[in-house]
Amino acid sequence: MPPPNYLSEHFSLAELTASQTADRAGIKNVPGPEASENLRRLAALLEDVRYCLGQVPMLVSSGFRSPTVNNLVCGASNSAHKDGRAADFTAPRYGSPRQICQRIIDAGIVFDQLIYEGSWVHIGIAKVGEQPRRQVLTAVFRPKQATQYLEGLT
Repeated sequence: MPPPNYLSEHFSLAELTASQTADRAGIKNVPGPEASENLRRLAALLEDVRYCLGQVPMLVSSGFRSPTVNNLVCGASNSAHKDGRAADFTAPRYGSPRQICQRIIDAGIVFDQLIYEGSWVHIGIAKVGEQPRRQVLTAVFRPKQATQYLEGLT
């Protein structure tokens, strides 16, 4: 049983809904019932990732984003963050984001989407009732251009 206000043993609701952008804008970043249930499923996936990384701490930089917060951070209109199905994180004590992605792939963890974003990892779960795509992408950032996503871990 997770501690009070935790979605799993190591991941709290506060951690997966924290948003500096929301704080600066003075808005609430509160998930509804569907997003809350998705965050529980996401926390279970993050526990699997934490285990495969040798139980090192993971630093979540973005989890749930309300539609307003997602717009403020210029997130994709179809972002899985909006319904609590994605998290961005690092695990510095394990290694680089690329090494983390490779370990997740090698461990056979079931995810919907895994994106190597350069300085962080994005991982997401499928919608309820859908099969996880196990899609692996690498983000390529170029000044004054839209982010490009390449298939695979490059």
